[in-house]
Amino acid sequence: MASRAIWKGQLRLSLVSIPVEIHSARESGNRVSFRQIHKPSGKPVRYEKVVQGVGPVESSDIMKGYETDGGDYILLEPDEIDSIKLETKKTLELVQFVEQGEIAPLWFDRPYYVVPTDELAEDAYRVVRDALRKAKKVGLGQLTMRGKEYLCAIRPCGDGILMETLHYESDIRKADPLFSGIEDEATDEELLAVATQLIDKKTAPFHPASFEDHYAKALQDLIDRKLKNKRTPRAKGGSEDKPEESNVVDLMDALKKSLKDSGGSKSSSRSSSSKSSGSKSSSGAKSGGSRKKAS
Repeated sequence: MASRAIWKGQLRLSLVSIPVEIHSARESGNRVSFRQIHKPSGKPVRYEKVVQGVGPVESSDIMKGYETDGGDYILLEPDEIDSIKLETKKTLELVQFVEQGEIAPLWFDRPYYVVPTDELAEDAYRVVRDALRKAKKVGLGQLTMRGKEYLCAIRPCGDGILMETLHYESDIRKADPLFSGIEDEATDEELLAVATQLIDKKTAPFHPASFEDHYAKALQDLIDRKLKNKRTPRAKGGSEDKPEESNVVDLMDALKKSLKDSGGSKSSSRSSSSKSSGSKSSSGAKSGGSRKKAS
């Protein structure tokens, strides 16, 4: 399956702007995944959005709520949140550079590939990649995607550029309360020498292919054996079960119901407004904004 870009915009270095796409560097499709099955009926368990005392609710009726200190909620419409205009929604500007080894592993979150959108962007893309490689530096900037602004590190990666999202300082728990009880006494020299020798003996270049997810392999082996065993309990699937495989309320059904209940005019107007808002958002904006915590 072809990779789908999760963000499109500009990678900017001073006055140079490069049209790029960002793709996840993580491959999750090969991992074993399960569905929860209702044992008596053999049907998949369906998850609905439910309100206590009300029951299942439509997605169109759900708002964002920020919990206050008093336990109340400040309600925000999705359009209000989407209207926050940040330049980082469409521009990843490199505002600072640091040495390659300066950022501790603790701060790194997820890796992404940054690729030029077309051949015209490739020349400038290569210049930035090679400049980072020659300087042995990592570029820092911020990027908004999936409703959150990320701190990002940009570095060369083979023929391309790798972006790694970083944790903010407020995201990392302080280590002192956990490590403070470990007394800093002198290490036994003989034990230290033996441990050092073991480390030296097992030192080798890093090759990811040398390591295997043994649990995933054992799990797949178990599934393969169960498939071959005719006595293995099975739950019948079928077209009638497909709607229940969704973990959220079907958006199209919710929109159609809202349209019917309101007579069409109000929902149609809201739909048109949403499309117009989405079109404006895709063009990017350069005014400042602020981030708000929402749950």
